[in-house]
Amino acid sequence: MTQVVTRFAPSPTGHLHIGGARTAIFCWLLARHCGGRFHLRIEDTDLLRSRQEYTDSILASMRWLGLDWDGEPVYQTNRTGLYNSYVDKLLETGHAYWCSCTPEEVEAMREEARQAGRKPRYNGRCRTRDLGPGEGRCVRLKAPLSGKVVFDDMVKGRIAVDVSELDDMVIRRADGMPTYNMAVVVDDHSMGITHVIRGDDHVSNTPRQILIYEALGLPVPHFGHVPMILGPDRQKLSKRHGARAVIEYKQDGLLPQALVNYLVRLGWSHGDQELFTREELIAFFDGTNLNPAAAAFDPAKLEWCNAHFMRAMPLDELARLTAPFAAEAGLGDLPQERLEPLCRMFRERANNLKALAQSFRPLVLPAAQLEYAEKDAAKHFTEAGKAHLRALAPIFAACEPFSAENLEAALNAYVADNGLKFKAVAPPLRTALMGFMGGSHLNEIMAFLGKEETLARLERAMGTTL
Repeated sequence: MTQVVTRFAPSPTGHLHIGGARTAIFCWLLARHCGGRFHLRIEDTDLLRSRQEYTDSILASMRWLGLDWDGEPVYQTNRTGLYNSYVDKLLETGHAYWCSCTPEEVEAMREEARQAGRKPRYNGRCRTRDLGPGEGRCVRLKAPLSGKVVFDDMVKGRIAVDVSELDDMVIRRADGMPTYNMAVVVDDHSMGITHVIRGDDHVSNTPRQILIYEALGLPVPHFGHVPMILGPDRQKLSKRHGARAVIEYKQDGLLPQALVNYLVRLGWSHGDQELFTREELIAFFDGTNLNPAAAAFDPAKLEWCNAHFMRAMPLDELARLTAPFAAEAGLGDLPQERLEPLCRMFRERANNLKALAQSFRPLVLPAAQLEYAEKDAAKHFTEAGKAHLRALAPIFAACEPFSAENLEAALNAYVADNGLKFKAVAPPLRTALMGFMGGSHLNEIMAFLGKEETLARLERAMGTTL
């Protein structure tokens, strides 16, 4: 059985976006499911727009997503000689010919066809002229004059295109550079690619590439064309829909496993299952069940997915990942032993690492810098509320050890002994500790703050003038 070999071939004219990332994930999963190989090819022949910073960003994004590739990345700019050797082979076998038609002449042919109600195309004028190389001459593929190009798409099913829809396409431009379709065929063959999964904007290229494979006598890979990702309004996905480059999702505090999981489900399914481990994705993704209908991107669903993975993650790992976001939020270099309890208290209330880190602020700042929510302070720092704080301060001061368990027992005893309802005591205490009506369990908050800081916060709240 032939080993499955896939590839992802981005152009370094921008950062890796989620449409490209999803394609890369599909290709990677199919290769890993089949025990095959996954290659990365950088299509950098657009010299004006390609930049090293984008190449570096694409590689970093792939690594962050966990999409490891086999071997070294292949760069098209290093392979011009290889492409031209295949063009020369087509010329030698009579499957290609030199063409001296200028761009203006070709456009005139197309306009003439349009006026006659035919498909605009090159009319093959140089096909039988037996020209050789010369200034301003390109090389064209000699396409069949009749028949159909037929292939079974992994996503869309059988596709048939009449060759009358295709003209004798240029495979080497007048400047000596091979065209995109020619380079891709040579690349995919030389890299041993067996399965090509890509966006359906490439569907029109596939019959043309198949003609090149056939002219060269090469095996044709399996093709799968996935539809584009749309916005929630079913329009083309853009930044106004919340779509960002992969590197921006990382900067926003998303987990790579969440983004991978979410993107896989945009166009692929395994029953009704929504959340997968990476091992499950590899086990289940066999190239089937790819949806031919375009999927809609939902930022809220992505956040929900991310929250799931944050809450399922080991606490020490979550703390380690949150550390740089805490530093970015101006909270300093918090040690692991401080981060872990913070993550435990707040991870049920945050959907990304950035928000999680920012939620630490009230517990990391000293009492003097704690900011009160004006509405909560006005509502809960009443004379009755402050009386509870004055009564609780010595009770908490007497707690030894100053542990969550002892603090919970002391607070519950105060409420019970005084015939109070918890809702009469908790709001002023929570506002004193956090600055607003939020946060984790009161005993956990105080245990984290420690005795000195807890008492300092109560003291400051008791002296608050509204």
